[in-house]
Amino acid sequence: MIVIYGVLLVVALSLMVILYTVSRKVEIVLPRDFSEIVNSGELNIVTDYNPIGYHVSGDTLAGFQHGLIKALEQDWKLKVNIFLENSLDKSLQGLEQGQYDIVARNIPVNTHLRQQFGFTESINLNKQVLVQRKPEFNDSITPIRQHLDLAKKTIHIHRDSPVILRLQNLSHEIGDTIFIIQNDIYETEQLVMMVAGGDIDFTVCDEVLARKLAQEMPEIDVDTDISFTQLESWAVRKDSPVLLDSLNAWLSRFLTPASTHSLSHRK
Repeated sequence: MIVIYGVLLVVALSLMVILYTVSRKVEIVLPRDFSEIVNSGELNIVTDYNPIGYHVSGDTLAGFQHGLIKALEQDWKLKVNIFLENSLDKSLQGLEQGQYDIVARNIPVNTHLRQQFGFTESINLNKQVLVQRKPEFNDSITPIRQHLDLAKKTIHIHRDSPVILRLQNLSHEIGDTIFIIQNDIYETEQLVMMVAGGDIDFTVCDEVLARKLAQEMPEIDVDTDISFTQLESWAVRKDSPVLLDSLNAWLSRFLTPASTHSLSHRK
């Protein structure tokens, strides 16, 4: 009899584990589109911390992305939970897993990303630039201006950055190798600081951020384009089409010259 009870107990515990696992999987798989977000009263947005998009200014939060997020919170009457994650790859993983509803940062949209995620209409126009040192801070070496001169050069990039694809294509265009080192520790801003300090020679950064950092680091040169002008958008999951349509409708009304000028001042 004791053996029978023991077997039944093991079976019962196994069923509990299976049911718990299945319920967790269902919880993750269930779509969370606009209606589910409205019913919950909360919107989960992840962005990155940088001097342009989201940062502390004095004793307040400021930046383009911060202003846009706060305006969305006010207009949609939802509580917005803001998460900070500098890694784009981790932000997109969190989006896929349902941790976030929106990735709100400057994402250079390419064909590969469009296959995986839904993107809003263009929020910003930007391009990628080569970050290197000026001659007076680099033994009088002339900065690179032609893509052909990148042959056999080593460029340090944060791991899984979308810039890697552009550099690989550029390597094919010039018919020579561009060595790419993917950094697991430092984000783009830290890599720019390493260029300024002479620890590495080259990195790539979006132009808007690069020119902001150049004001603080006179050592760096950011005048060499790596890419053409790109559209930058926010990302949502593919299974959130109503959220995407709602965002696009809101952005079309909100993003006017007057409103974007005041974004960084909204709290």
